[in-house]
Amino acid sequence: MKLTTDVVIVGTGVGGLYCALNLPKDKDIIMITKAAVDESDSFLAQGGICMLKNDEDYDSYFEDTMRAGHYENRKESVDIMIRSSQETIADLISYGVDFKRNEDGSLAFTKEGAHSTPRICFHEDETGKEITSHLLKAVQELPNVKIIEHCRMTDIIEKDGRCAGIVAQHENGSMTEIDARFTVLATGGVGGLFENSTNYPHLTADALAIAIKHGIELENIDYIQIHPTTLFSRKPGRRFLISESVRGEGAVLFNSHMERFVDELQPRDVVAAAISEQMKKDGRPYVWLSMKPIPKEVILSHFPNIYRRCREEGYDVTRECIPVVPAQHYFMGGIKVDRYSKTSMENLYATGETACNGVHGRNRLASNSLLESLVFAKRAAKRIAETFDDYDMIETDTDLAAYRGCDKDYGKTVLNEMERMRKYHEQHNTENKR
Repeated sequence: MKLTTDVVIVGTGVGGLYCALNLPKDKDIIMITKAAVDESDSFLAQGGICMLKNDEDYDSYFEDTMRAGHYENRKESVDIMIRSSQETIADLISYGVDFKRNEDGSLAFTKEGAHSTPRICFHEDETGKEITSHLLKAVQELPNVKIIEHCRMTDIIEKDGRCAGIVAQHENGSMTEIDARFTVLATGGVGGLFENSTNYPHLTADALAIAIKHGIELENIDYIQIHPTTLFSRKPGRRFLISESVRGEGAVLFNSHMERFVDELQPRDVVAAAISEQMKKDGRPYVWLSMKPIPKEVILSHFPNIYRRCREEGYDVTRECIPVVPAQHYFMGGIKVDRYSKTSMENLYATGETACNGVHGRNRLASNSLLESLVFAKRAAKRIAETFDDYDMIETDTDLAAYRGCDKDYGKTVLNEMERMRKYHEQHNTENKR
């Protein structure tokens, strides 16, 4: 089968959805998603989304982001994200997103690790679900957008150094060519490549493998964030995240002797490393997290989903500690993009977790992920709109049979490249210390 459209977007998380919403309404858009439309990691985000509170907050917000990223961040991208945050939050509210409010009607802010001040907007402990569900509803109401579920991208179509669309495979095995003037990759993270992850298992870095195959520039794909606190379980499957917000609200970590061993509000990589080290000392596969310092009414109002899930696992967080363990959570590297989310290939954009615009550096600051995805998805949409008439549709003659099974080694390809980059950075850092 062959489809033709103006823009094809691969992925239906916040990056893909917000990009679609900001593209011109007279352009035809096809969106595909590997699973069901509501099975993206954007739905799983708990903590919240950052916002610059006022002009006086700029310097500290910028420094918090840079410090968390070990100053390897792209300063221009950090600046763009921060300065776009108030407009982005206002836009989300216009779509019906219900952020927590103070009694006077102003936005309520919470604090997470490595933030010097509360600046995080939130909706209970399901901020990602609140945002993504409203954006999805808005996209589904657009007559110019068609969403195809259970359809995975197996490759892009390249001709004369330009991206001319994608090849996709449906759940029943049938193949489809989707020709497009512009292609946007918003395929999410890499958690499906790891044994323990908070991500959906179908997120297997297909876009990265395709980028490697076509010589599209990547950046820092060995920069993997480990979240310090997921609920310990011996069951297989996705790990349940215990949001960093609980530590921002006062939760503390204990070793096997019920002694605190780390400043819980340090950046994620610091806390995760301390927990891993403490687990080795204790000879246990977890440490303890106590939410008892948080008032019960705050737990029930701010963290109802965490409370319910822990009760399902037999723990009452208002009365007892819960066992937590670090797990793969986020991907800071990705397909290298510029300030407009454009890749090194013409007519190809990337946004969200699969892209690397340099905002996060080596380690992401808590609750910057949703904001970064939204800000740069909108910039991609606006750039596509501005340059749309500069490009003609590329004529293609694609043999779909040749693409069947081409993705069978994609996971191995990405893991090998991650390891190569890890060794490169390790050697580079060693040489710089001499």
